[in-house]
Amino acid sequence: MNLTTGGVKRMIALESIVTIAGFVLFALNLILAATIIFVEKRDIGTTWAWLFVLMFLPLIGFLIYLFFGRSMQSDNFYRVLDEERAAHSARIAIQQDLVARKAGVFGTHPLLKKYSQLLKMNLTSTNALVSFENAASVIHDGEQKFQRLMQDISDAKKEINVQYYILQNDALGTALVDKLTEKANEGIKVRLLYDAVGSRGLARYDFSRFTASGGEVKSFFPSTLGINFRVNNRNHRKLCIIDGAIGYVGGFNVGTEYLGTDPKFGYWRDVHLRFEGEVIDQLLERFLLDWNRSVPTKVIESRSAFEWHSPGTRSLTPVQIVTSGPNSSTEHSKNMLIKMISAAKSSIYIQSPYFIPDASFLDACRIALLSGVEINLMIPNKPDHIFVYWATFANAAELVRYGANVYTYESGFLHAKTLVVDEEVASIGTVNIDARSFRLNFEISALVYDAEVARSVTEAFRKDLADCELLTLERYESRPHWIRFKESIARLLSPIL
Repeated sequence: MNLTTGGVKRMIALESIVTIAGFVLFALNLILAATIIFVEKRDIGTTWAWLFVLMFLPLIGFLIYLFFGRSMQSDNFYRVLDEERAAHSARIAIQQDLVARKAGVFGTHPLLKKYSQLLKMNLTSTNALVSFENAASVIHDGEQKFQRLMQDISDAKKEINVQYYILQNDALGTALVDKLTEKANEGIKVRLLYDAVGSRGLARYDFSRFTASGGEVKSFFPSTLGINFRVNNRNHRKLCIIDGAIGYVGGFNVGTEYLGTDPKFGYWRDVHLRFEGEVIDQLLERFLLDWNRSVPTKVIESRSAFEWHSPGTRSLTPVQIVTSGPNSSTEHSKNMLIKMISAAKSSIYIQSPYFIPDASFLDACRIALLSGVEINLMIPNKPDHIFVYWATFANAAELVRYGANVYTYESGFLHAKTLVVDEEVASIGTVNIDARSFRLNFEISALVYDAEVARSVTEAFRKDLADCELLTLERYESRPHWIRFKESIARLLSPIL
């Protein structure tokens, strides 16, 4: 084979380009690896998982990191004014003092006394004020939830604030937007906030009638030129606050599948809370922060533009609204759940669609089991994300080895996110037991110090057992080798799933 002088020069030039490109790629990987290790200071499992991706997928791994791996921490992520921060800090300090002295209701309410360390941790870690005069009802069914929500929206007189991770452009989603449009036409202030990735099927023109009627709509972390560089940091919260008097929080998104009509999933098993009382202010505070963070400029709506709670509820149901997100340096939601587990004396009931905890959460469960605490865990036996599904099974089986009762829900898809301790205190919200909820997404939970609410959740759990199968070690060990291989890969990637 004869090469001309020009051909040789082209080959040399091509080799030089490849060499330079390889060096640049190596340098980028090295810089990125150093950033992950020394600057971002992630937990060890996540750090090794990302290094593994970078090592075996040099170019693709870098792109994956740009979309999924960047951290997000800020001293004032929500751009709260100094005077508002100071006022909230003062309210926190007052409650911290009352808890320390066991004064007022903190000294007389049996559950607030018993779980004083838990509520103090939430006060200190995530500034979660305790509200007292509340009435709470637990909703376990999608039809029931949306019928009640639509009625409350119909009865609204002043203001409606709605926030969902997923808002589908289907029959239910259209019905909700139509109802909000109707209320906006009545002159009522209506705000609608949805997550840009969770609700990626939506477009601005889908809200044309709504905005023409005076309604306001925003998307959280929207795409730029069709690209969303915050795919991993999504707003997973589901809230609705009406007239400063009624509030909803829980696991249901908006779509016909949540009514149990999707043949892929079957019946949709979830949990939501409907509140009246002081807790409405905490829910509205969270909505306000997310709403203002969705405004691209620094022009934000003031607190005076919203309808806040007016005293009047007589029921005594203490509640803390605990939130977390990638902007925080502490994993508030995970710490709250671990503290609940460590406080248990007799029983723990957990429902979660995903069970991919880190070592600290698993250790807390193991310690509870070894101490004689009964753990009952329910997970779905119908996957919506296959890698997550296999990782969930592997982690659940680990608890079975320590004596936990693990059940797989067979009658549809289990989407409930609940944890109940000793049938006295219940956490209900949007938090899955995985790294995505603990570290990456913006989440919210209502921690309810009320035995009636806790019993409602545990009784529903027990009813669900009729549609479950017990996960025994024999059943788990009989799985085929190809499933074992899938589990091994899923567990390896679990810190970044």
